[in-house]
Amino acid sequence: MDIGGAVRLRILELCNENDITVNKLATICGITQSTLNNIVNGRNNSTTVSTVKKICDGLNIHIVDFFSSPLFDTLEQELK
Repeated sequence: MDIGGAVRLRILELCNENDITVNKLATICGITQSTLNNIVNGRNNSTTVSTVKKICDGLNIHIVDFFSSPLFDTLEQELK
């Protein structure tokens, strides 16, 4: 899996854990719904760290908690 896919799945996982929709997450994080929808629908595979931080802030988690998931344990190498 690549980093974009892992971030997408982690966002969906966190929405599920917090029993909120992606659109609700966008609202509480101050991210536009279109931006977050593009990420979770795979149209944006280069999410910025700033966007991930906003998601973490909205969910009251540390950024290290976002990346502390088995999804990030076996990422494909980016340099080929």
